[in-house]
Amino acid sequence: MDKKYQNNHDYRELALVTSGQPCSDGAGVQLTRLIGNDELTMLDPFLLLDVFQSDKPQDYIGGFPSHPHRGFETVTYMLAGHMRHKDNVGNEGVISANGVQWMTAGRGIVHSEMPEQESGLLKGLQLWVNLPKAHKMTAPHYQEFSADTITVEKREDGGEVRVISGKTNNDITGVVINHFVEPTFMHVTLPNNALFKQNITKEDKAFIYVISGQVSIGNTSKTLNKEQLGILEGGTCIKVEAGSETSFLLVSAAPLNEPVVRSGPFVMNTKAEIMQAFSDLQNNRF
Repeated sequence: MDKKYQNNHDYRELALVTSGQPCSDGAGVQLTRLIGNDELTMLDPFLLLDVFQSDKPQDYIGGFPSHPHRGFETVTYMLAGHMRHKDNVGNEGVISANGVQWMTAGRGIVHSEMPEQESGLLKGLQLWVNLPKAHKMTAPHYQEFSADTITVEKREDGGEVRVISGKTNNDITGVVINHFVEPTFMHVTLPNNALFKQNITKEDKAFIYVISGQVSIGNTSKTLNKEQLGILEGGTCIKVEAGSETSFLLVSAAPLNEPVVRSGPFVMNTKAEIMQAFSDLQNNRF
């Protein structure tokens, strides 16, 4: 074993475990809000994390009709079903299971996200990633990848790591290129009793969301169960042991440590910038 992993203090440990809060957004879509609620308002630079999953059409069929964004990025990652996006500058596409859309809203965009199905399971999540002050007014753009174009690291134990962004310990690099906060976003699948490690910068904020199964974290082996989110604090290595066949997301990034003023779909640094965003929207400057 590498000597740097022998010191217990090098491992991240679970600092907070949450199951989130149920809520509704868009046109009545039923969600669980894990970040961006009363319990966990944000985890700089992560502003919001919503998980949606239902096989009842009434829970999702209304979707997310046209709405604006400014000042951050939205990451939509699908686990089951199909979602169509369309915006006010002509972009349109559909993402399905294990596909991702990474949208940089920047200075402003109006888009919709609607289910491309009338029945069956729709499951996925949306993460909001803040933009630094210097890049909040950057030009909007998309990075969209289907499941078969996402980088996959095959593990000797039979597991796999779908690398959306960032780099694994084996130098497998994700498909999304992000020069704003350079986040790590990985979808990890492990067999029972498998051990997974990922190096991380000490300053980074990091969390794990368990999609299925159960995992133990760090040297204390605290447990994280299905549909729970765990905030990781401490060292420079994340150690996860599968307590069963499991699937989870690992997400991390350096904090921006900048003022955050948010109002609905806008996230800026000052109240004046928020007022300007509303004015620009009303005057068709998006």
